[in-house]
Amino acid sequence: MSKQRFASVWEAIEDTPEEAENMKLRSVLMMALQNHLSRSQMSQAQAAKLFGVTQPRISDLMRGKIGLFGLDALVNMATAAGLQVELRVHEAA
Repeated sequence: MSKQRFASVWEAIEDTPEEAENMKLRSVLMMALQNHLSRSQMSQAQAAKLFGVTQPRISDLMRGKIGLFGLDALVNMATAAGLQVELRVHEAA
């Protein structure tokens, strides 16, 4: 059995490098939103109203259901939460 090394868990479980990058970005945004909501002690109902989504959608976010969220939705939520989203692009190693 060979021991293959991966730079991230997403590279190990996703089929393509493109899917892995997308999942990495989504996970960073989700964690930032989860941390923000936990720090602010905002209820899920309050967060839903702020983000313009339903409370069950916030529950999905807080439970880490990453497959239910696209990058656009997460960027929109982060912006509504008052977070600044930045993206850096550089040559792969």
